[in-house]
Amino acid sequence: MGDLEIRPAVVDDLPAIVAMLADDPLGAARETPGNLTPYVTAFERLDVDPNQHLVVAVRDGRVVGTLQLTIVPGLSRTGATRSIIEGVRVHADERGSGLGTRFIEWAVDESRRQGCQLVQLTSDATRTDAHRFYERLGFTASHLGFKLQL
Repeated sequence: MGDLEIRPAVVDDLPAIVAMLADDPLGAARETPGNLTPYVTAFERLDVDPNQHLVVAVRDGRVVGTLQLTIVPGLSRTGATRSIIEGVRVHADERGSGLGTRFIEWAVDESRRQGCQLVQLTSDATRTDAHRFYERLGFTASHLGFKLQL
């Protein structure tokens, strides 16, 4: 296996990113890898926002993982800044290789570098393997999340 590089995503990475987002039962129902137009628009918004960090993992010139780290300044917790890890995906060929752990470690380290006091994430209730993975890395299931589709 070649060396792994974690770097900011570029627009040319979108086909690989979207393919990974669509490569599970939940993503298959909500992603449209055949139409990248909405993803390009979203990427452009992310790219100009200094609080958004869309990154990819690249091994041997191939995108094998992605995640989004969002920095959120706030008033609660005595004005604490927090980060939110979102959209974590590892290519099927790389699962079990340790890439997920390296990715989350990168996100936690970057959160510290950005002055965050808290790192949080959500995971769909059906992703029990992911829950065990995050707990193994020190995250605790401390909250109940809610969504409202608009």
